[in-house]
Amino acid sequence: MTRQSRTSPAGSERSLHQAYDTALLDLDGVVYAGGRAIAHAVESLGAARAHGMHLAYVTNNALRTPDAVAEHLCELGIPTEAGEVITSAQAVARLIADQVAPGSKVLVIGGEGLRVALRERGLVPVESADEEDLAAVVQGYGGPDLAWGRFAEASYAVSRGVPWYASNTDLTIPGARGIAPGNGAAVEVVRIATGAEPQVAGKPLPPMHRETVLRTGAQRPLVVGDRLDTDIEGAFNGEVDSLLVLTGVTDAAQLLRAEPKHRPTYVDRDLRGLLTGQPEVVAAGDGFRCGAWTAVAMDGALAVRGEDGDPLDGLRALCAAAWTAAGEGSSALDAGKALARLGL
Repeated sequence: MTRQSRTSPAGSERSLHQAYDTALLDLDGVVYAGGRAIAHAVESLGAARAHGMHLAYVTNNALRTPDAVAEHLCELGIPTEAGEVITSAQAVARLIADQVAPGSKVLVIGGEGLRVALRERGLVPVESADEEDLAAVVQGYGGPDLAWGRFAEASYAVSRGVPWYASNTDLTIPGARGIAPGNGAAVEVVRIATGAEPQVAGKPLPPMHRETVLRTGAQRPLVVGDRLDTDIEGAFNGEVDSLLVLTGVTDAAQLLRAEPKHRPTYVDRDLRGLLTGQPEVVAAGDGFRCGAWTAVAMDGALAVRGEDGDPLDGLRALCAAAWTAAGEGSSALDAGKALARLGL
């Protein structure tokens, strides 16, 4: 089955930490939320590493430097070196450096992570649109306290034709109190003001995949994320397998509606899924079975039958029913009753 025609989650007899040499892990919504470790993340990552799996942390959040991210992970109990952290700030800095002269000035709308990444590539971060010989504008997540005037500064430069780059366009970012606006929302402010379009480096686009491959050297990578439109689509674009964990932005209903590029290889509750195999989904009569559950699509809705099995197996079966019915599109089948029966 090709990734382009995936119609059900895959099974794996081997534990995922044995089947893949490197886990390319998203951070927000996967490892932590609002700075606090997500349940089972620390123990699961420790066990995967102890069994020989290389861990790399790949984040679209451009606010913090790799050193700061690594320090935070160490504080959570996850031993990490800065070289194991890949950020969209690094990806966009490489993208800019490939297109402008060494030593060029770049207007930064964002945090320290962008400034450090630009300096690493021999570029000079500046704060004002009035700088002479300004070569580029780069925009990345700057945290909840980023001043509104910074968006105006970007708009002044972009409006007069200075090339515009964005680390990523995630509209939201998960936190301890819920879902907050992400860098994509900030990018929209400048887009509305200028009518321009930025070059974007972060997941799911190729510059981020290129940066990750260059820095990790992974041979059999597994992308692990919580977002369909960045993590899973990025894996699809990079033609590598993916594991969706349900600890962040994506919920069960969104997963069932996923179009082909947003369909993960595997689905699990949290990072404990790295330490186990994955149950197989098989055709069964007019539907699909996984574990004790059978899912069918009929009369414009999804239904699930079964008894005391793992509800996650029911969700995997529902994915097969929904994705098969949708083909190359996005499922419009009503899944409300089926998900309610599974408690999802």
